[in-house]
Amino acid sequence: MGKAENSRIALPVGSNLDRFINKNQEAFKYATGELSQLIRDLAYAGKVVNREINRAGLAGITGAYGSENVQGEEQQNLDVAANIRFTRALKKGGEVAAIISEEDEDIIDLNNPRSKYIIAIDPLDGSSNIDVNVSIGTIFSIYRRISPAGSPVQEEDVLQAGKHQVAAGYILYGSSTMFVYTTGKGVNGFTYEPSLGEYILSHQNMKMPKDGKVYSVNEGSYRSFDDDVKTYIETCKDRGYSARYIGSLVADFHRNLLKGGIYIYPSTEKAPNGKLRLMYECNALAMIAEQAGGLATDGKQRIMDIEPESLHQRVPFFVGSKHMVEEASK
Repeated sequence: MGKAENSRIALPVGSNLDRFINKNQEAFKYATGELSQLIRDLAYAGKVVNREINRAGLAGITGAYGSENVQGEEQQNLDVAANIRFTRALKKGGEVAAIISEEDEDIIDLNNPRSKYIIAIDPLDGSSNIDVNVSIGTIFSIYRRISPAGSPVQEEDVLQAGKHQVAAGYILYGSSTMFVYTTGKGVNGFTYEPSLGEYILSHQNMKMPKDGKVYSVNEGSYRSFDDDVKTYIETCKDRGYSARYIGSLVADFHRNLLKGGIYIYPSTEKAPNGKLRLMYECNALAMIAEQAGGLATDGKQRIMDIEPESLHQRVPFFVGSKHMVEEASK
């Protein structure tokens, strides 16, 4: 038997997602099983979306859907497909009372009034990259509802600050597919093994480096940035930092989580309040960043302390390595 084959056999087989969830359920704040099942439902829907992304070109489901979402952005066919897949999985799972989605203007009431959880989700982030085979992702936040189970969902259940998240995560569809999540006890990443149909623990207790040498920002909008942001970017250049901007938030964030760096989407002339959405993009990644030792701010205050005023509220976003975000926020 060859040396390469020996080394492959010697590698330990990681724990799969289901086993990991069962083993760590007692670490969940409300360990009654519903949150565990909810995370499984999200992971399962991610498998279905992963399959559709992989076969999109052959199945003819790439390209524009022909309408705009509530954000005024042109929907892609896979945006719509992913939204349907996640909504259907969460409704059938029965653990979620309502969903906030990037693709829907209003709260989606799943008619599960006794359910304890609310989901905020971007079903397919970076969807403009679908047709060019660039990494894209799903981002989700999980909140525990405030109103009594059995009663109709209230606005207070949905518009909660990020500090009240009980779990958050993302699914990265790239050269490999990863499911990364936190329940407030550290961050763990699972790589999808398609031949087994399983997510395998591959990145345990993920930590973001305190410093980095990468800055991720859309420099095409540089002239409309505030002077302070321009100054920070020039400082990065003077230090010889590398500019890395994929244009898929999950992909840019994931790289910086592993290798260190800062992601910046500041206010611009076209988007004076920033472009990214607080409820289903920024809060989730802020929780993951903080659990991994990083930081997330809007340039002035902690992202997860912002009290939301609307479902689709936008905020400037600075997220990444702790020391880099601290310096940029100054």
